[in-house]
Amino acid sequence: MAAATTTSSRRVVALCGPPNVGKSTLFNQLTGLRQKVANYPGVTVEKKIGGMKLCSGEEIDLVDLPGACSLDPQSEDERIAVEVLSGRNATVAKPAAAILMLDSTNLARHLSHAPGVLELGIPTLVVLNMADELASRGGAVSAAAVAAEIGAPTATVSARRGGGMDEVRKFIEGAVVPPKPVQLPVLQDVPAVRKWAGGVAQRCGYAAPGPPQWSRRLDRIFLHPLAGPLIFLAVVLAVFQSIFTLAVPLMDGVDAAIATSGAWLGAVLPETAFKGLLIDGVWGGVGSVIVFLPQILILFLFIGILEDSGYLARAAVIADRSMRLVGLQGKSFIPLLSAYACAVPAIMAVRTIENKRDRMATLLVAPLMTCSARLPVYALLIAAFVPERPLLGPLFGTRAAVLLGLYAVGFAAAVLTAWLLKSTILRSVSTPFMLELPPYRLPTLRSLAYRLIDRSKIFLRRAGTVILATTIVLWVLAGLPRENGEPPEIADSYAGSIGKAIEPVIEPLGFNWKIGIGLITSLAAREVIIGTLGTIYGMEADEDSVELQAVLRSELSFGASIALMMFFAFALQCMSTVAIVRRETGGWKWPAVQFLYMAFLAYAAAWIAYQWFD
Repeated sequence: MAAATTTSSRRVVALCGPPNVGKSTLFNQLTGLRQKVANYPGVTVEKKIGGMKLCSGEEIDLVDLPGACSLDPQSEDERIAVEVLSGRNATVAKPAAAILMLDSTNLARHLSHAPGVLELGIPTLVVLNMADELASRGGAVSAAAVAAEIGAPTATVSARRGGGMDEVRKFIEGAVVPPKPVQLPVLQDVPAVRKWAGGVAQRCGYAAPGPPQWSRRLDRIFLHPLAGPLIFLAVVLAVFQSIFTLAVPLMDGVDAAIATSGAWLGAVLPETAFKGLLIDGVWGGVGSVIVFLPQILILFLFIGILEDSGYLARAAVIADRSMRLVGLQGKSFIPLLSAYACAVPAIMAVRTIENKRDRMATLLVAPLMTCSARLPVYALLIAAFVPERPLLGPLFGTRAAVLLGLYAVGFAAAVLTAWLLKSTILRSVSTPFMLELPPYRLPTLRSLAYRLIDRSKIFLRRAGTVILATTIVLWVLAGLPRENGEPPEIADSYAGSIGKAIEPVIEPLGFNWKIGIGLITSLAAREVIIGTLGTIYGMEADEDSVELQAVLRSELSFGASIALMMFFAFALQCMSTVAIVRRETGGWKWPAVQFLYMAFLAYAAAWIAYQWFD
């Protein structure tokens, strides 16, 4: 992603604090959809900047910094946060003010984060979040008393419900007068800082909340040694079945809209080369990918619900018991799970793993997890070759079972590869797994909506750039060389020549030269193969997805279709991931090893599948 910069004429307000205190929720409340997401130059740490218009008419930039447990940076996330707050980041202007967000239900511990930020000399508002939860559990805190103790304006808010936002906006407007400064403990003296934080909480009359009893009752079930894994398996089965059943009406609607608009354009445009490019290339190629957006959004909706509810942290605890058998720990679970969305943020998330060798092992196996870019390929091939039959009544069918199996083989390959790495070149001493379990919460519609809107933007941006560019190049290659002003047959085109050149290599897998073209173009992004097939076969058949499935059935055997799915399950067909791994590891050695290893796995698995099922 390109590095977005703050507008030089605007004031910058930095939103900072430790992880998992609701910073992103507050950021969404204040900025709405006026957000830009990019990476800081040179690193894979995400940068979120949102525009905010004040009552005075002034426009400011609100920067959501990565969660930092300390201003003595131990990770890339913490280093970026310190650089921005101290004005040493080249792409973000020095903040004119800061909002330090803390968890009011853990005030005695979280106040230890305040001295480091306050000592920077930036006007700072201390926000005690989750005030509604604090009150519901019998706790209490006086924002005025805390402000007097720490020498900084303080507000209690509920970012999830929007409570207390007026105080935050007043501070940003500059209407809040800070209290008199007080003597703060020396930042480097950690015991003194913790003692000071506990003393502040005691002197300001802080009443700690009672334990969330219903969370404990649920944990007895979800963290049970037997019931926990079974419930997790049931959740996974429900997600995969929903991807097919719930998405069908939405996909039909998108498909109909693309077909109708394409037919209308075809009727009004004159017969020119531009019409062929627009209808057969852009509408056919890009449209055949966009139709899978509902399935991807349903997957992200379920992941968002599980994450925002607090269940995913429990899943990490459950996974820790199994992951230790292959040399990893529970902290590897969250990055590997996020790889189901995309390997790039998964590789970013491995920074939370303290052990360097565990971090490297997780980074190397993350692309084996089945990312959302594989989902359109799987969905097309499963719909074309796997008839839907009930397995567990109406709740779970054959198509969902095949999809789950593809996710399972990717996970199994990741686990076995991790065991191989941790048993040989990345062997290390096992470290204890520590994770703070958040209380269970009901996800908010606003939070889920922002997540889906953000994912839609990313998907459509890719469809409008990488997939569009690849489709146009392919269309041009498929239309050349022209003879007597007429385009050639696809087999005689430049694209056909490229496919036939690699056909001897892929023929043992049951693939023809047309699939070979798709394998090459999908190196840009996995889902590009759908647009490629739509463009190639669209010159011979209608570009309706049902027609494309029929053409695939006539061109590929059942064994070849399984082989193609297995190939995509393992191959590293994503140059963005290769680039991120190179950046993270500081060279081309590990990306090259990773690419070649996954290519070997893909070819071997596809060959075995073709021999077995054909």
